[in-house]
Amino acid sequence: MANYIPENILDDILSRIDIVELISGYFPLKRAGRNLRALCPFHHEKTPSFMVNPQKQIFHCFGCGKGGNVVSFLMEYERMDFIEAVKTLARKTGVELPKNEASSKSSGLITSLYKVNEFAVKFYRDFLNSASGAAARTYLSKRSLSNDTVNLFQLGLSPDKWEGLFNYLRTKNASPALLEKSGLVSKGQNQGYYDRFRKRLVFPIFDVKSRVLALGARLLEDAPGMAKYINSPESLIYVKGRHLYGLNLTREAIRKEDYAIVVEGYFDCISVFQAGIKNVVASLGTSLTAEQIRLIKRYTRNVIMVYDSDQAGQDATLRSLDMFIQEDMNTRVAILPVNFDPDSFLRKFEAKAFRHILDNALGLFDYKLGLLSSRYKIINPENKAFVAGAMLDSIKKIRNPILQAEYLRRLAQALDIKEEVLISELRKIKDQKPYDFREFFRIPDSKINPTERLLMRLILGETELITKIKSVLSPEDFQDARIARVFSLICELISKGKDIEPKCLIGYLDDRESASLISEILAADEHSQEDSEEILNDCVSKIKKQRLNLRCQSLREEIKLAQKQGDQGHMDSLVFELRDLLRSGSCLEEVK
Repeated sequence: MANYIPENILDDILSRIDIVELISGYFPLKRAGRNLRALCPFHHEKTPSFMVNPQKQIFHCFGCGKGGNVVSFLMEYERMDFIEAVKTLARKTGVELPKNEASSKSSGLITSLYKVNEFAVKFYRDFLNSASGAAARTYLSKRSLSNDTVNLFQLGLSPDKWEGLFNYLRTKNASPALLEKSGLVSKGQNQGYYDRFRKRLVFPIFDVKSRVLALGARLLEDAPGMAKYINSPESLIYVKGRHLYGLNLTREAIRKEDYAIVVEGYFDCISVFQAGIKNVVASLGTSLTAEQIRLIKRYTRNVIMVYDSDQAGQDATLRSLDMFIQEDMNTRVAILPVNFDPDSFLRKFEAKAFRHILDNALGLFDYKLGLLSSRYKIINPENKAFVAGAMLDSIKKIRNPILQAEYLRRLAQALDIKEEVLISELRKIKDQKPYDFREFFRIPDSKINPTERLLMRLILGETELITKIKSVLSPEDFQDARIARVFSLICELISKGKDIEPKCLIGYLDDRESASLISEILAADEHSQEDSEEILNDCVSKIKKQRLNLRCQSLREEIKLAQKQGDQGHMDSLVFELRDLLRSGSCLEEVK
């Protein structure tokens, strides 16, 4: 993160570099009012949608959504990591970096977050190995996991207590505020704290340096109304789409074997690893991100995807294939029997059978065409046209012209369509203008709560408002994890007397999505400052009410569950909290 470089050094670098000068060194920019624009270097387009704002020292593409400051640009354009990008800019600006960068990592909030996560992992591991963990150990044994495997992945168990972990971490001198930022505990409406994970199997999530970033947790027994899996929220050290489960243990095997096996879940990854196939990672969900693919790319350019055999797994595989193509990765897909995932397959069959499935993995062309052909019978002309279009959408992303030509030939044969027709259609797709020039100054839908977006624009545009907002809002009030993370960082920087000018704020983030979010919000038309106070109060009121409604809804569901389970004491406590919330909801405080 930005904290790996001393903040004063980073601020010095950003003050000496001009984003227009930097980007102009790669490709020409043309003046467009107060800004400059160009064809976006990160996606194919005919109409310029890449904007550079000299005043705010940010860039943003209205087409693909990428954005940030000078560091973000180098990370995207040159495929550098954060440290490499800062070193490059330091050389350009003549700023001398500390010789021992590691020393700057050992202090501050980030170090504290890593530390409390380590304590939490120890607490959960000890509880799993205690007498109270007997049922969970039996559960793991039934899933064919050995003690060595459980210990290697540092699995644990959370007790069925509301404040078990919280009380333990308080003995380690961890403040409630720190624990709340870590996501290990949550704050109740009565100002008390309770553990996020209760009566669940716990999976620590590590970065490649084996630091604990976050935790995932699974119910031992399915319960109606309760999610089977829950995870730590995003925090200053954890952004879900930037990490891969198990990579800290498997990266050397991936490098050695020169390919990575990508699976969906924790148990999938653990079971494949235990079977002796150690070049495996899990995607922490079914939607792979470009960040995760680039992380794999550091170790190999070859991937075999082994997602679940159900439709959700197939759809996730299809979505990921085009992303792998864009990153110029060699990707194949291993197909499991119906109703199997890697974990269940390996519990029933030997590792040799799984290796056979890997050896017979299909190339992306054969997999996608086979799957589409099975869903849409190509004897129907309309279906044939649909399948052809879907295949051409992937083929157009292939950079190698020889490979592209071969796939076109094979597609023509498979669909019984003249090759010249497909070539003509492919040219049309390539020549399409994906964005109308009239839409240039519109912001693409990032699915951000509009009230939260507006409030963040107020904060970024008028920094003097942050002190007022801090007095009535906390990061937990925001529904969007990215907004909450940025707001938390802003509050921390303000408390230290730091500058939250956009180019500096982005510099404190290693999360490209958050950097793009900031640039996107700022790239919108300026709002009138005459009614900022009224807008501010309206935003605060709406955000408070939204959180209140969500908590009330959650409490009602918990009350129903407690009633079904016959837990009268717990139900009474929840009812009391719900009544308190409903009373407080009518007297939301305005910003003064």
